[in-house]
Amino acid sequence: MKHPVKNLVPLLMAAAGCFATIAQATTDSSFLLTATSKDFASYFPGQLANGYLSTTTAPRGTEGNLAYMVGFMDYAKDDMSRPAAIPGWTEIDYSTGQSDAGHFWMNQVELSPSVFQDYRQVLDLHDATLTTSYRYLDHGRPTRIKVVSLVSEASPHLAASQISITPDFDGVVQLSFAFNLWAPYQPRLPLAKLSGDEMQIAVAAHNLNFQAIPPATPDRAAVWYHGDTHVLADDGDGKQLALWLDGRAEQGLGMAEAAAVSLPEGLKPVEVTLNKSIYRLSLDLRVLVRRGQTYTFTKYVAASRADWGGDARADLALAKAARSAGFAALLDAHKAAWANLWKTDIRIDGDPDAQRVVHSDLYYLLANATPDTAWAIGACGLTTGYVGHIFWDSDSWIFPALVLLHPQFAKSLVMFRDRTLPAAQQRAQARGLQGAMYPWEADPENGTEQVVHAAWVLGEREIHVNADVAIAQWQYYLASGDKSWLKAHGWPVIRDVARYWTSRVSWNPAKQRYDILHVTSVEENYNDVPNDTFTNADAAKALRIATAAAAVAGEQPDPRWADIAAKLYLPFSASAQRYLDMDETVRHDLGGNDLALLSFPSLDLPMSEQVRRNDYATAVKPLDTSERIPTTMGLGPMPIAAAASGNAADAARWIARNAADDMFKPPFNVRPETATNNTGYFLTGSGGFVQGLLYGLSGLRIEPDGLTETYPPVLPPTWKSMTLKDITFRGRHYDITLDRDASGKTRLTRKAL
Repeated sequence: MKHPVKNLVPLLMAAAGCFATIAQATTDSSFLLTATSKDFASYFPGQLANGYLSTTTAPRGTEGNLAYMVGFMDYAKDDMSRPAAIPGWTEIDYSTGQSDAGHFWMNQVELSPSVFQDYRQVLDLHDATLTTSYRYLDHGRPTRIKVVSLVSEASPHLAASQISITPDFDGVVQLSFAFNLWAPYQPRLPLAKLSGDEMQIAVAAHNLNFQAIPPATPDRAAVWYHGDTHVLADDGDGKQLALWLDGRAEQGLGMAEAAAVSLPEGLKPVEVTLNKSIYRLSLDLRVLVRRGQTYTFTKYVAASRADWGGDARADLALAKAARSAGFAALLDAHKAAWANLWKTDIRIDGDPDAQRVVHSDLYYLLANATPDTAWAIGACGLTTGYVGHIFWDSDSWIFPALVLLHPQFAKSLVMFRDRTLPAAQQRAQARGLQGAMYPWEADPENGTEQVVHAAWVLGEREIHVNADVAIAQWQYYLASGDKSWLKAHGWPVIRDVARYWTSRVSWNPAKQRYDILHVTSVEENYNDVPNDTFTNADAAKALRIATAAAAVAGEQPDPRWADIAAKLYLPFSASAQRYLDMDETVRHDLGGNDLALLSFPSLDLPMSEQVRRNDYATAVKPLDTSERIPTTMGLGPMPIAAAASGNAADAARWIARNAADDMFKPPFNVRPETATNNTGYFLTGSGGFVQGLLYGLSGLRIEPDGLTETYPPVLPPTWKSMTLKDITFRGRHYDITLDRDASGKTRLTRKAL
């Protein structure tokens, strides 16, 4: 999983010419999310990322923001692993230099429309850039500010921020280009040792709680805080206008960063100072400016970590090479890379709001994905949400959303499970089981189990993740048609998951069936129950897949796999003609159910039309009768289940509900886990919404005999059409369009590209 640093100089020098015509600025408003001064009080940060490196947005465009790298984890003693915040690279501070007026640095000035005038910030989803502009008024000295920032998709070690200042006065101003060397996070709680009650007491003892502080503090920040990166060496050079550092995550991997600053042509600073402290490394400039002239400064940043890039010296060379090529070259190459990604799209004609939502969901999914690696995607991407860990969300929610649109990203998710197979094998062996037992909550770098003591039982018993892993492997093979990949990578995972289920099921001689006992249901309020229906159906499919995969891989299947799959009990009510959520001996009285998941594309349990309709009616009742706002994860499978049951009106209703304004944090369409919490960047919800379009409305399924139409397509009544543009299936590219014929009936057409 090594990712060598490429020679960027030829790439960047060529970019200005060959990419300029490709990377046209988009005028499509569905890609543009805009903040104004009205958003100051409710501003929830957006994200700039390329799957390897991420940072958040901030209102001024110049603040020092938290940043993370893929799989770069803190392994503090007595704690679960958590994403280590790397030194923040975004800060460019500015001062008009009025020391006699009691001036402040701009990043310390309170946000106010009277100070930050004519304010506008645009997150361009098509170009993956953040552009911020305003008139900054500091004690009667106004300056027009414009900031453009990006994390490069074309050169993934690189990021940049460019600030242009146009003062309405003559004088000396100050600029500070910094790395923020975050203080170690406090309090660090020994979560690996605390029970649930002890964790609650520890949080309260530190005067913390689990409620978000508006506008942007995440829920569960008291336990989902970032890990620490210790700076081992840092320095800079005022003549070179450069900064660099080497660091290491707490008991984790090494990392490095460097920055190179460019000045306006012909400008010679009055003074350049290198400032070093335990919290900040910066180049501070004093510059003589003239009224009405625009001065543009650019900060080029390079970052790396162990097994991905080099050290501080290598990063400094990258940053300097980017500076030599210029910001236009870096920006054009970045735009071209994103333009290439957006050739594959979901285009909706007739619903601008839904179009904007699908573009924001796709943007956050792509920004947190790496192509052709072996890194998965956490439920909240490159943030501290769910502590960066890998759940079934990666296999069953995010992977299916990507596999037809961007198979190079989807492949990384299944390769993660192949790479971490040894950890899963060791986990099974430690429990006296065969094969591989994947963790419910896996470390994104090494795949080991990561779960707080308070949730240990959940981690042991919510075992459907193992079937989810195997199903995703098979789905990738079916979508790619790559037999060599299946034999080398997918088959070992599928085989060992089947061995796990073979050793985990229990034979019930009285009823002549197999049961799966002591399970945490996919409805997690039900712990230690027998025969959770989703889990059993999932396991049966994984076992059938193992038999099929063995034939493709030229291996001998275990005959027990087919026997167990055929006799594994799926709780069913003959009188109601529908599936039960779990064993009939369990009192199901906590509200809600997950029968809609039986129609999820990755599982798609075969059943009669009548049973499917009854299952859907049972699943929809709690959502329709409850006064609680549904979760985005709960809404995800609903349009799929509705469409599969023939209820086109409800399919459209659930798509619209999951695209409603209250399902996002303003101003940049950050999807939280629920409409009422601040668990942002919930990529699981984004994947669920995209699946509703890809598989729910279309009726398409990835099957051994192709991309099949399993039920009639559905088009919401206000939509004129929906096109799945440039999707990939078995190496061929297609446009798939849903529209209406002359009689008004929805039809699906495919066009080979």
